[in-house]
Amino acid sequence: MQKLELTLPTAAENLALDEALLAACEAGEITDGVLRLWEPARHFVVLGRSSDPEVEVNLAACCQKRIPVLRRASGGGTIVAGPGCLMVAVVLSYAKYPELRSIDCAHCFVLQRIRDCLTLLVPGIQVVGTSDLAVGTSESQLQKFSGNALRAKRTHLLYHGTLLYDFDLDQLTQLLAAPTREPDYRACRHHREFVTNLPLSCAQLVAALTTGWQATESLANWPEERTQKIRQEKYANDPKWVITN
Repeated sequence: MQKLELTLPTAAENLALDEALLAACEAGEITDGVLRLWEPARHFVVLGRSSDPEVEVNLAACCQKRIPVLRRASGGGTIVAGPGCLMVAVVLSYAKYPELRSIDCAHCFVLQRIRDCLTLLVPGIQVVGTSDLAVGTSESQLQKFSGNALRAKRTHLLYHGTLLYDFDLDQLTQLLAAPTREPDYRACRHHREFVTNLPLSCAQLVAALTTGWQATESLANWPEERTQKIRQEKYANDPKWVITN
């Protein structure tokens, strides 16, 4: 697997790059799987493909704080990204992993791999809900530190999500509404009680993921033209994809 550690200047460009990596793999321009790791320099909100911003986001707070709100191509729930949140994306081939054509298998495969990458550093990590990673000593005490989503295409799968390690958790309370759907293990807890940071550094996370995914080769030529094309088509002025900017 090849690795790309690259954070672009804007939220739109970073969302577009994940899509561009998937498109490049589909087109045969990248012939091996890709692990991308990046961390935003400023906060922004990302909706899932079908999420309703009027229901899931505190839009007034986002506008007041000048927090961009955008929509991604994958499903899943609404997240807040920013400093202290390592963003992880993997693009995997169905030719190599045919079982990933099943959505449930795809969730299990990727989340268990990430759990295995981190479990020596943080014992007690569990795969929970549809696409969460959490840590705790019992189900009633589990706290989420990772939410994830996927985008399936003809020959490849994009799986991406968050790993919180030094994130300002108050941003969740300020910028997000209560979720419209929640996993049983959340037990109606507020964001601040339900979510936690891993007791790790960014360098520890990057090293563990690089080793666990065997991402030994750097991706020298990332799909810059595809990224800018997607950014221009979706995020330049389309209100479907950019809610606030």
